[in-house]
Amino acid sequence: MSPKCLFPAVFWCVTGILASYAQECGRPPLQENRIVGGMDAIDGAWPWQVDIQKDAVHICGGSIITENWVLSAAHCFPNPSDVGSYTIYAGRYQLNGINMQQSAHRVNQVVVPYGYVEPHSGKDLALVQLSTPVTWSDYVSPVCLPTSGTLFPGGMLCYVTGWGNIRDDVPLAGVGTLQEVQVPIISLSSCQEMYRTDPDNQVDILDDMICAGYQQGGKDSCQGDSGGPLVCKMVNGTWVQAGVVSFGVGCAQPNQPGVYAKMTSYSSFISSNIPEIQLYGRANQNWCGRTAVLVSCLSALLILLQRLDS
Repeated sequence: MSPKCLFPAVFWCVTGILASYAQECGRPPLQENRIVGGMDAIDGAWPWQVDIQKDAVHICGGSIITENWVLSAAHCFPNPSDVGSYTIYAGRYQLNGINMQQSAHRVNQVVVPYGYVEPHSGKDLALVQLSTPVTWSDYVSPVCLPTSGTLFPGGMLCYVTGWGNIRDDVPLAGVGTLQEVQVPIISLSSCQEMYRTDPDNQVDILDDMICAGYQQGGKDSCQGDSGGPLVCKMVNGTWVQAGVVSFGVGCAQPNQPGVYAKMTSYSSFISSNIPEIQLYGRANQNWCGRTAVLVSCLSALLILLQRLDS
């Protein structure tokens, strides 16, 4: 190989490494130092949060998972083939204020699991493809999604974010600042026991659901938070989405914690529809993938240099 051919190979190698880094998920560039019982979030603390509007009215939340895809709830899109009236806002902080960092995106398509009927029957998940990609910034970046083996044990403290009601039928007032609330994960068995204490509201907690909240109530997601993320900070500091806001009986009521679509149940569904996505797992697959790219590039460069010397 002649010297003039070396530069394209080096360029490909370097850009290949940079591409593998793309945009790191679950690491808000602006590290953060209503939802019922919550508080105002800091602008930029949850850069994956999106506002989903239909006919210019807020209906749901969602989370950015790649530059072209958003994760939300199936019940936010009752007719997945009719997407013309939806607009998704990335980088939004206030529903009724001025948002200097936001961008608006139309919807190209919505993919929901086969057999979805309604939230109580499970499968309440939607993959929303944007018509135009988001641009990464300090205020817009993706959340990590877990592999099927990732654990979110009972008692683990996580956060829910959104612009939903602050109490039953009481909307978020004023400029509508994004709300956050910390809630613990509740085991499947404990969640089922709580819901069975009320004979008038018998709810089956299915295997593809995960619960979070307090037995005594007081803190919870509410109407308008649907589709938004339940995120947990892992031991290495990465934020990983454990669930999608699905349903509850009222808001923040005793023995009726919030119920979420469990992300670990849909790892294959997500990967099959978005092949480029890299899921977060205990082996830290992102790091392994980047290392493999680096090793391959270095090996290729060594071979090229040896040929030039010969």
